Amino acid sequence: MIIRKLRNDETELLKNFLYEAIFIPEGVEPPDRSIIAQPELALYYNDFGKGSADNCLVAEADGKVVGAVWTRLISDYGHVDDDTPSFAISLYKEYRGRGIGTDMMHRMLELLREQGYKRASLAVQKANYAVKMYKALGFQTIDENAEEYIMVCEL
Repeated sequence: MIIRKLRNDETELLKNFLYEAIFIPEGVEPPDRSIIAQPELALYYNDFGKGSADNCLVAEADGKVVGAVWTRLISDYGHVDDDTPSFAISLYKEYRGRGIGTDMMHRMLELLREQGYKRASLAVQKANYAVKMYKALGFQTIDENAEEYIMVCEL
């Protein structure tokens, strides 16, 4: 497994991984793929690479990108302030549960530290198994609503 920076010619992959990042509870039909074009989701990939906190690391196995973690300064579900990058992460299903996501998150948190950011944030559905991973990485819940936690990691 190789973890590396996203290349400029690979930014379209973010759309695939954004769709993969949508948490689908057990027994619920996945939404149509067109959902990622909605403005509140398109902000995760539109003009990626132009913002100061636009960072993306990908996991590559057998020459194929199988996961991505990326950050941006955007007003998304996990937004806490204009100086805190928000996280998005996903892996193709067959690569989950192997520690790849944790490795990518560690590397991204270190990259953000090196860039001088003080903290990072994310939003996660309460029922999502990834909550446990985020807590283990140092993310703490600072707010919540009926469905999700807003979490922050102090860098």
